[in-house]
Amino acid sequence: MPGPLLAAVAWPYANGPRHIGHVAGFGIPSDIWARWARMAGHEVLMVSGTDEHGTPITVEAERQGLTPAELVRRNNEAIVDDLQALGLSYDLFTRTATTNHYAVSQELFRGLLRSGAVIEIEQLAAFSSVDGRTLPDRYIEGTCPICNYPAARGDQCDNCGNQLDPADLIEPRSTIDGKPPVFRTTTQYALDLPRFAPILRPWLDAKLSWRPNVRKFSLRLFDDAVVRAITRDTGWGVPVPVEAWEHDPLKRIYVWFDAVIGYLSASIEWAALTGDELAWQRWWLVEDAEHAYFQGKDNIPFHSFLWPVMLAAYDGPLRDRPDGSHPPLHLPDDVVASEYLTMEGKKFSSSRKVVIYVRDVVERYGPDPLRYYLAIAGPENSDTDFTWAEFVRRNNEELVANWGNLVQRVCAMLRREGATVPERADRPADGEELLDRIAAGFDTVGGSISRFRFKEALVEAMALAQEVNALLSRHEPWKLLKTDRAAALGVLGVAYDAICDLNVMLTPFLPHGAQRVYANLGVDADVPLPERSLVGEGDDRHLVLRTPLGGPTWGPLRMPPGAPLGEASPLFAKLDPSVVDDELARLADAPA
Repeated sequence: MPGPLLAAVAWPYANGPRHIGHVAGFGIPSDIWARWARMAGHEVLMVSGTDEHGTPITVEAERQGLTPAELVRRNNEAIVDDLQALGLSYDLFTRTATTNHYAVSQELFRGLLRSGAVIEIEQLAAFSSVDGRTLPDRYIEGTCPICNYPAARGDQCDNCGNQLDPADLIEPRSTIDGKPPVFRTTTQYALDLPRFAPILRPWLDAKLSWRPNVRKFSLRLFDDAVVRAITRDTGWGVPVPVEAWEHDPLKRIYVWFDAVIGYLSASIEWAALTGDELAWQRWWLVEDAEHAYFQGKDNIPFHSFLWPVMLAAYDGPLRDRPDGSHPPLHLPDDVVASEYLTMEGKKFSSSRKVVIYVRDVVERYGPDPLRYYLAIAGPENSDTDFTWAEFVRRNNEELVANWGNLVQRVCAMLRREGATVPERADRPADGEELLDRIAAGFDTVGGSISRFRFKEALVEAMALAQEVNALLSRHEPWKLLKTDRAAALGVLGVAYDAICDLNVMLTPFLPHGAQRVYANLGVDADVPLPERSLVGEGDDRHLVLRTPLGGPTWGPLRMPPGAPLGEASPLFAKLDPSVVDDELARLADAPA
């Protein structure tokens, strides 16, 4: 068994509630992997939090008449609501606006400055011609000088994938006011990527198992490495820990730099909350750990290039172990980047009201249909279009008809025959063969999840469920009960055991629904769900999500004969076809 597993989940930006395009990339995939790994006996740490710095926050706060701190606190609470409702099993979901995160970010900066990875540069910076505000790269658009794409951003062209500098854009304009920015020279600190790209290239070359799009894109980033600024004149963010800038009200660490440090700072905060302040070192200062980073494809550069350079180049006390050794910080083992999810043929855009918020879907339909849809039809390896018609079809024909109805009709027949688990006798031969195939499915389904092939894993589990339905259709136990009760109970016993096993396999995908299925089966199993609490003192008091340990283990589940079944209760709800028209009407009526 490998060493500790880190599920490093992309930090949602604290500019508002999450839409389903967000959680399709970072949320559902990471939770499936982490839940499976815990069930399989791995030591797992799943961390993330809200990313709360940067000019977009200050611009929106100003628009709403709030301070940036007030805005991010409110949005943090909304995002925590969304992620908790989906059941995402974070060991710690925190914030970047904490004392701990500031301290860790500043230490990473100092350690990179010591090693020579961070250097001082003079660069052209963009400022608003209207109010003199520093404009971050992503708040500048223009024509790409490489491919002529008319809506390239100041840091990257989404069309050709090349990293850019705002000054390189043709006819640049501010996305805040539409005016051309004013460029002037400023002193900043930057990450010397060209120096470290050749050193880390063998590490990337060895990542043959990465998703092809991630590896190809990452190789190009290494080949085209440029010095990249890590400070800005923004006034909102982590202060730059250099003496000359201590009292400068504008100089701050750039948001992308401190956001990726969050994976480490959250691990350190988690350890402190457990009472073992060095526990984080079991993930970060050992070779046998495995780190998987989950996000959408627009975040690939930060996780496959920039963050690895920061980790490899850091030199400082965070590498000190109690035994006196000084191992390097652990580099990413996999960057699990999903593709884009569109909606009814359009790109998600909160500003244009082309959006489906997580909170709305969960309030109206519960978390199970959304988790199921995003796992089996999400943008795992290619851009995917979400449609309400397919959402309803998948729920009704697969989640309800194939799985939910199977559980309900088997439990209903057993309740009529005493409401206990049958003896394991008089079983048909094809039933025993089916149970063997399902038992083998733990390796198949688990193997797919371990390789981040979530769709493949769920398809296999649902195919096995369909085989149980086929077994019932062949033997018709509802008829056998009238002529050969022992044979009928033998068939139903096979189906009961198969359902127990399949529910274990489906637990990482459907934790809420799995809990209801366990209750119907009479299985005493608590599926862990995230819990919210306040931690810290004084101004540092903040909201977090944490998830208790426990729950079923990964493998066949057998209840003793004669054990009582649980009370009958609803499992999964069939959606009326009118949902499609209702939801499309909501989109059409959304204010522009």
